[in-house]
Amino acid sequence: MERRRELLLSSWVLLVPLATFAQPAARVRRIGVLGNLKQSAVASDLMPAFIATLRDLGWREGQSFAFEYRFAEQHYERFPDLARELAELDVDLILVTAGTNAALAAKQSTATIPILAVGVGDPVKFGLVSSFARPGGNVTALSQPIAEWGKFLELTREAVPGATRIAVMANPLNVGYADYAAQMEAAARQLGLKLQMISITDIGGLATAFDVLKRGRAEALVFAPDGVFFNNLAELLERARTLQVPVIGPISLAAEMGALVSWGFDIRHVYRRAAAYADRILRGTRPADLPVEQTTRFELVVNLKTARELGLTVSRSLLQRADVVIE
Repeated sequence: MERRRELLLSSWVLLVPLATFAQPAARVRRIGVLGNLKQSAVASDLMPAFIATLRDLGWREGQSFAFEYRFAEQHYERFPDLARELAELDVDLILVTAGTNAALAAKQSTATIPILAVGVGDPVKFGLVSSFARPGGNVTALSQPIAEWGKFLELTREAVPGATRIAVMANPLNVGYADYAAQMEAAARQLGLKLQMISITDIGGLATAFDVLKRGRAEALVFAPDGVFFNNLAELLERARTLQVPVIGPISLAAEMGALVSWGFDIRHVYRRAAAYADRILRGTRPADLPVEQTTRFELVVNLKTARELGLTVSRSLLQRADVVIE
C-alpha cells in the first residue's frame, strides 16, 4: 500500500507544471538611462510613454525591470563619466535620451552592454553605427530624420509675414552644430533673410542670448533641437513672450507651451518605438540585428492663441496643413 502511494505521488509530481512550485524570482533587468535634466517638461512628457509601452509588452517597473538614472544637468562634459558609471554597474541596457553627444560617450564606455540611443542625429555620420540597416557592434538607435533645417526658416517667413531678421539659437557643443548652422545660413541666403546666429551652451547663457536677440531687433526666433532648449522651454518661451518675439520650434511641446509654430518628428511616438526596441534587447536580440529606425511621422502644430497675443494672422494655407491647431 505504501509503495502504491509513493508511485502515485511520484506520477503526480511529474504531471504538475513546474510553475506551481516555488521558483527563484526572475532577474530584474536594469536599464541605465543617460539623460540631461532630472526635472524637465520634456522628460516628464516622454519617459511615461516609454514606461507605458513597456508595461503593455509585459514588463513591470520594480518587478521585472528597474532604472538606473544618470543626469548631466546640462553639462555635456559630464557624459563620459556618467556613461562609465552605468557601464561599471553592468546594466542590461543603456538608454540614451540626451542626444548624440551622450550616445557617443556611451559607446566609448562599453563595447558589450547594449546601447539604445533615442532621437539622435545621423548615427552613421557621427560614428554611432556602421549603417542604418546593419548597425554592427552594440549600438542601435531611433534617429531623427535627415533634416533639411532650412524648412524652419521657410515656416518662419510664412508664419510671420514680412519678417526678415531671424534669430537662431543653437548649441556649439552639440556635434551637429556645424551642419545645422551651415544649412541655416544657406537657406537664409536663398530666402533673402538676415540671420542672427546666437550660441548658447547652458541655461546660464539664456539671458545674455536674449539681450543679443533684442539688440539685433530680431523679428522671430528659431531654436535648434538641443537639450539646452528642450529642457528649458518654459524660460525660453517666457523671455520671448516678454519681448513679443514669435518662436518657431522643432518639437510639438514647444507650440503646446506657447511657441507660435512647431514642426518636427513625433517624439512621443519615437519613445513608444524605443520601448519596443528595449523589449527585444532585454529578451536577447542583439543591437547589431536591430536596424536603425527613422521616424516618418511629423507634426506641424500652430498655436492660434499665441498668434492673437502677437497680433499675427496665420495664413489659411498654414492652418490647412497643420496637424494640430491650438485655439
